[in-house]
Amino acid sequence: MGGRRGDAPDDFSFVSPVVKYLLFIFNFIFWIISLVMVSIGMYARMMKHAEAALACLSVDPAVMLMVVGVLMFIITFCGCVGSLRENICLLQTFCICLTVIFLLQLLAGILGFVFADKARNKVTEMINNAIIHYRDDIDLQNLIDFGQREFGCCGGVTYTDWSQNMYFNCKMDNPSRERCSVPFSCCIISKDKMVINTMCGQGMQDLEYIEAGKFIHANGCIDTLVNWIHSNLFLLGGIAMGLAIPQLVGILLSQLLINQIKDQIELQNYNAKHCTDPWS
Repeated sequence: MGGRRGDAPDDFSFVSPVVKYLLFIFNFIFWIISLVMVSIGMYARMMKHAEAALACLSVDPAVMLMVVGVLMFIITFCGCVGSLRENICLLQTFCICLTVIFLLQLLAGILGFVFADKARNKVTEMINNAIIHYRDDIDLQNLIDFGQREFGCCGGVTYTDWSQNMYFNCKMDNPSRERCSVPFSCCIISKDKMVINTMCGQGMQDLEYIEAGKFIHANGCIDTLVNWIHSNLFLLGGIAMGLAIPQLVGILLSQLLINQIKDQIELQNYNAKHCTDPWS
């Protein structure tokens, strides 16, 4: 009869403190990160002018940061409270959410690989939309400038894509001083120059590709990005694994704790039944 659950000591518990508090610490770390993300996003939004903030909501980095932060906050809150209180409902919510997010990421990766052309067109559309709103949003402007500097590119497909922006448009009736120019982040900056010409993009769209290439990065960012991805597949694979492993660890720990709590409930029910009816 020694193998029965009812013969376990009174202080015995199927719930492992290691699993319980490991899951809590895991969620608490990401819960803090989510609060920081939401705070940064809210601060960035409040620092903008209202009209600029509403101009490009779909690609606003601050909004994206807040949305991701809020989702992470809700999910990790369920994990924190669920693990501490040993609440099966909250733990199942946490586990299901993580599983859905993981599957969506996996599906997005597969679809992006299978439908590479459509994904490229979608990225092109997003970049063109960002170019149109370049001067409307300081965060977006900084993000585009950073990308163009780091990848050594200009525009989406080519440097003349900047004509889509009202300030850089090449139409003769455009009163902007930046007419037919490109942003400073497109320029080729020589490290040996003591004084940097911040107006080096002036009138570059009027020049032919070869001539413009002497002063700016004439290649578009999409082709440059595709080439970078092809040459850094191992790095991207490592990043993907880095994102996937915490999610899989969270799923594993939560499911393990759920099973332990269920076993503990069964043990308590068994003991309660045999205490009230020892002859059953």
